[in-house]
Amino acid sequence: MNTLANERGWTPFTALQVEYSLIERTVERELLPMAHALELAVTPWAALGGGLLTGKYTRGDAQGRLKPGQGRLAEHNLAIARVVDEVADALGKPSSQVALNWVRQQGVLTIPIVGASKVAQLEESLAALEWKLEAEHLEKLHAVSKIDLGFPLRFLESPGVLDVLYAGTRGLIDNHRE
Repeated sequence: MNTLANERGWTPFTALQVEYSLIERTVERELLPMAHALELAVTPWAALGGGLLTGKYTRGDAQGRLKPGQGRLAEHNLAIARVVDEVADALGKPSSQVALNWVRQQGVLTIPIVGASKVAQLEESLAALEWKLEAEHLEKLHAVSKIDLGFPLRFLESPGVLDVLYAGTRGLIDNHRE
């Protein structure tokens, strides 16, 4: 649509609003690369995974009563939430701030939409702006929540396609860089 807008002199889109969090990273396959290429801001909703990444389900009394299920409470998502809690504990920060900062630090202009129902929740979320995650924490969170980027990335990174793209000179280029 932005290409069409440019061709017709219309106002292009300036942002992309998508669900994006440590438990929902599938937008990294195509939408985030597109947003980066078109210099679009990303305004993720559900950056806290519907509350799952706040510690609400994985800490205190809730932890003992929690029964893994489907959807957001799938065991894989709970494992991610537990790592968010570990990083939060190591930093002395709330889990919600860890989750928000992970989203904010993903390499594109990202402005999470926060769905606070209480003033204290909003204040806690805004306090995430005062600090950033270190590389080691980003890597730990990335590792536990990693998704398969699938097609077309896997196809484009295959040796046969790379050979065609580089016309058989890829080895020469790699050797020259060293």
